[in-house]
This record gives sequence, C-alpha cells and structure tokens, in this order.
Amino acid sequence: MTISNTLETGNPLLDFDGLPKFNKISSADIRPAIDQLLEEANVVVNLLTESKNEATWDNFVVPLENVTEKINRSWGTISHLYSVLDTPDLRTAYNENESRIIEFWTLTSQNPLLFDKYKAIESRTDFRKLSAPQRQVINNTLQKFRLSGAELPSDKKTRFSEIQKRCASLSTKFSENILDATNSYCLFVEDEAEIDGLPYDCRIAAKAAATQDCKLGYKFSLHSPSYYPILKYANNRALREKIYRANVTKASELGDNLKWDNSDNIIEILCLRNEEAELLGFKSYAELSLAKKMCGTPEEAIKFLENISYCARPFAERDLLELKKFALEELNLPVLEAWDFSYAAEKLREQRYDFSEQEIKQYFPEKNVIGGLFRLAEKLFGIKINADRTSVWHPDVKFFQIKKNSKLIAHFYLDLYARSGKRGGAWMDDARSRRCIDGKIQTPVAYLNCNFSSPELGKEVFLSHNEVITIFHEFGHGLHHMLTQIDEISVSGISGVEWDAVELPSQFMENFCWEWNVLQDISSEVESGKKLPYTLFEKLIAAKNFQSGLENLRQLEFSLLDMCLHGECNLINFQDIQNIIDRVRNKISIFEPPWFNRFQHSFSHIFAGGYAAGYYSYKWAEVLSSDVYSVFEEAALCGDSISSAKLGKKFYDEILSIGGSRPALESFIAFRGREPKIGAFLRHNGMATDNE
Repeated sequence: MTISNTLETGNPLLDFDGLPKFNKISSADIRPAIDQLLEEANVVVNLLTESKNEATWDNFVVPLENVTEKINRSWGTISHLYSVLDTPDLRTAYNENESRIIEFWTLTSQNPLLFDKYKAIESRTDFRKLSAPQRQVINNTLQKFRLSGAELPSDKKTRFSEIQKRCASLSTKFSENILDATNSYCLFVEDEAEIDGLPYDCRIAAKAAATQDCKLGYKFSLHSPSYYPILKYANNRALREKIYRANVTKASELGDNLKWDNSDNIIEILCLRNEEAELLGFKSYAELSLAKKMCGTPEEAIKFLENISYCARPFAERDLLELKKFALEELNLPVLEAWDFSYAAEKLREQRYDFSEQEIKQYFPEKNVIGGLFRLAEKLFGIKINADRTSVWHPDVKFFQIKKNSKLIAHFYLDLYARSGKRGGAWMDDARSRRCIDGKIQTPVAYLNCNFSSPELGKEVFLSHNEVITIFHEFGHGLHHMLTQIDEISVSGISGVEWDAVELPSQFMENFCWEWNVLQDISSEVESGKKLPYTLFEKLIAAKNFQSGLENLRQLEFSLLDMCLHGECNLINFQDIQNIIDRVRNKISIFEPPWFNRFQHSFSHIFAGGYAAGYYSYKWAEVLSSDVYSVFEEAALCGDSISSAKLGKKFYDEILSIGGSRPALESFIAFRGREPKIGAFLRHNGMATDNE
C-alpha cells in the first residue's frame, strides 16, 4: 500500500516533502488539514483491518505508520506554534481540533481488529527474524493497546475515550490559564530607588518594556527573566513580596482573575486519571503510569525518593540554619520569609565565595555559549553543526544542520528568548523523527526552546551560569532525538524511551558546564574579550553545591507530592489536595511556604505535561547521568584524552544512537558495564558521606 507524500496542494500543513512552511501556515489551514488527514487515516485503518492477508511488518505496520506519521507531524507543527506563538485564532483552532486528534488515537488504540493484527505478527513463526527495533515496536504497541483499553468491553471503551478527550481539554485549559495569568500581570515602578540592587541589564529591559507601553519608569512581568531578578537582587523587601505573591497565586483562586483559576481543573484531572486507572484494573493512576517506566511500581519510586531525602535532609537542615543566621546577622531579617530566600542566598553566596552571579554572567555571551556547546558536541560525538536557512515562526529563531562523516543527519531550530504568547520554561520537542522509507533515510528535526531575556537592539545577550546549564540540558535532549541511528520511527530518538530515562542525556550534558576547558571555550568577557579567569572558576566550583541540600529537598517534595496525588483514589474537593500537600511537606520539607502559596496551580509538568506520576524521573535520571558521567571524570583524572574521546563514541553508540529500540536499563548497562549506583549522584550534589 502506497500513500502519497502530499495530500492537498496549497495547504502547508499537508506538505510533507520537507520542513514545515511556517511562513505560509495560518490558523485557517488547521481544520481542513485535520479533516483530510483523519479521513485518509480512517480509510487506511479500514483497509488494513478488512484485509484477509496475513499481517506482516511490511503489509500492515509500515502503511499504518505512514499514515499516522502525517497526523503526528502536522499536529506537532500546530502544537508547536500554539506553544511558542499563541494567538486568539490559533488557540481557537487548536482547541477545536485537539479533541478530534485525541478521539482518533483513542479509537485506533482500542481497535480490536488492529490489536489482533499486532498479536498475529507477534505470534508468527518468523517474528524473531524481524530486527530487534522492529520487535521492540511490536512489544511496545501491544502494551499500548492494553493500556489504552483495547481489552475493555464496549461501554467501558466509550467511557475511556471520553476521559481521554476531557483530560486533554483540561490540560490545555490548565496551560492556557497559566499563560493568560502570566501575560496579564504587569507591575510598574516609577521610582528607581525602589528597584535598588537590580542588575543594570534587568533595569534596561524593564525600562524598555515600560516605554513600549508608553509608561514612565519600569515594567515587570511574571515571565522568568523579569520577575526572578527581583526576588534575587532587589533590596526592596516589599517589592520582593509583591512579585512573589503574584507569581505563586497566579491561575489560582487568589489570583487577579478567577476565570484563570485552575482549582477545578486540578480536581477533575486527578479524578479522571484515577477513573482511567480503575477501568484498566490498576489501583491508582500512579500504578498505571509506572507500568511503562524503568521504575516499576509507586512503592519503588517512593522508596527511591525517601532514600535520597534521608541523605539530603541533614545537608538541607545545615543550609537552612546558616541561611537564617546570615539573614538575621547581616540582613536584619529576624524571620526569613519565602520571598527572602533567593535574596538572602545570593547575598550569602557573594559573601562566602566572593563573587556574584552578575560577575559570572558577563563572561557568557550567548554566541560564545552556543558556539562552545556546538564544538563540545562535535568533539564528543564526531558531528559537525552549521547554520542553515529555512522558514521560521519568529525572526529571533535560528536554524542549524548536523552532519556526520559529511552526511546530513539532522536539523534543529533554536528559539531562545521569552515573549508574549510563548509558554514559560525550556523544552525540546520533535518536529520530525528519523525513519527509513523505501530505502531512504528521513532525517530527524528538533525544536529547542528557552525563555532567556531578549536582546537590546544592537547588543549581545549574556547568560547566567544557570541559563548556560539550561541550554546544555535542552541540547542534550535534542542530541538524543537527532543522533539516533534507528530506522523504525516508533523507537528512534526519544520515541519509546521510558519516561524516567529520557532525562539521562540532558542531565549528562549539564555536567560539562562545570568543566574548566569547556567554560574557557564558551566564555568571553563583555568588554575585554578575556576568558573566565581561573580564580573565578574556582569560586564557581566551590559554590556549586551551595544550598544544594535545600534544593534537593524541594525537588523531592514536588516528586513525592506528584506520586501521592496520583496514588490517591478519593479526591473530592480542593481541601483533599491541600491535605496531601501538607502531609508531604510535613514528611519532606523543613521550611513551610506562606499559606497563600499555590504552586500546584501552575505545576504544568504534571497537569499539562507528560510528568504525571513521573516527576521523580528528574532525580531517577540524575542518578543514571551522574553514574555515566563519572566514567568521563575518571578518564579526565588520568589525563587520558584519547579515552575521553572513546567514551564519547561509546555514549553515542550505546545511548544516543540506540533511542528506544531496547530497554533503557540495557542501554545503561551496555555503557556502564553494570546497573546504576547512587554514589556519583550524592557526590555531584555535595551530599556524599564517608560511607559512600
């Protein structure tokens, strides 16, 4: 069965010959594109299920993947634009069509005839003759059918489908409420004395924002590059409290506009997820979620989190004690409030290590950082990265190609700056996945997105060291997607990788942000062009794990809260949610935030992302990545540069290129030679003891 690569001429969302035509896409294209894609897909599904031929990889799996990939690519383009360039028209079109996409996938994954065809392929005598990636695709797909309700009776299938569509709609609304609440908030300050302590570049950006609104003074927002410097540097405590309160109450019943309150969305999402799990025979959604992850059960995940918490707690208690003591004695703050934490920590860091983040920041111009990141990847993995040209969705977006052995293997977009209509945070997403079609390789394409401060006209953007870590992290995700050598689309790149292992390459890349040679390569002082001095590097390393005990406990609290929320079965109202939050905090946290803190109302990872009952994955994967990176550390200590180059190749061969074509634990063992150990993680976080 052959399906043409272009369906309807004139609609850019139906052109699959190359990269997305962002300069031609409009909201009006979405409905007709989805209409045609779903119609074609349903025709193909019917033909395949009605066929009397014995199902094989070539006559069944390939044509089904051909037609469904087009839906994924077209809807992926739409979803990407919705994330980075939200407009009223685009939002309307997205919301109108999202439920149709969810319905198609739900009905397809519940189709008993398709399910039977996959089972028939698995039971064929020649099943073992398929390649290992192909067998992995079949195994994954059979599990997906079972976890999508394919074995449910018809009435329960209908309810399962309703849950899927409703959950998708609620998650979208959850995200929209956060974006709308963020975009609507503005804080104008006319008196410059009120923003004393704020770095010069932050003041300039705030002044430009006010001028753009025809206002005097300075304008601040809840976008991270605007509000976070206030919490960290502003000497005005009342100003810090004001912006803190606005940020932690956004999209809640305490926010500026109740129409953006996520309270009811949270309750309904959790209840529907629990109902979904019960339909499939699981005790909780947490149990359902972990059925397809490295960590097999909620109990195992909770034990993992509690073990790390036990290690982190004494360090966190020490961190809090010294921070409170410093705040009292040096800052005249007898009570350390939540809006004082970042401020007091930065002041203590400056005093203890004799440098500020602003002093470091002047050495990291964006162009140098990006160029050095590319050179590092080229050296480690034997690739070459060059600028390229194509249609983009915003003038700030850059586009690059990756070659290996002079052969094109991937492309990626780089969208670094915050703007109205772009969701917060940093993330990688796939625009196109690698696969082999009729003997030709379709190269993968990635989106890499951050929310750094926009450049002033004619001036360079400088990144904080934390922002350097962020772009290295996201590029690690991108490498995982782009450097795959697997030809089956369902397990190439990040596809098919267990969710709690998908952070391994990204967190692995973060480690290089603490290496002297790497920092030398990416640094260039703003005026002199000089590299980061070694004395400042030593201070940076000395401060690496400053307050890491508190930071680890914070992440562990979020992870355990996520697991507990999705492990409960009797959530009726928001007080039930608060009771769980309080219970987790009593167990994990050593600092109680103010009563009005509603961080859960903007916890997008679990309510509008893929981390539901999976937020623990960050710590789980950090253990994996630390253990992997320790091998590179050992080679460096021996001064063995040749060995380091070999290790880069081995990481490429056993982790990056393999994608999801085999279980993540097998890939880890293939690189490390054994199962994971926690020692390197504790050492990297400054929490190792004599017993580790």
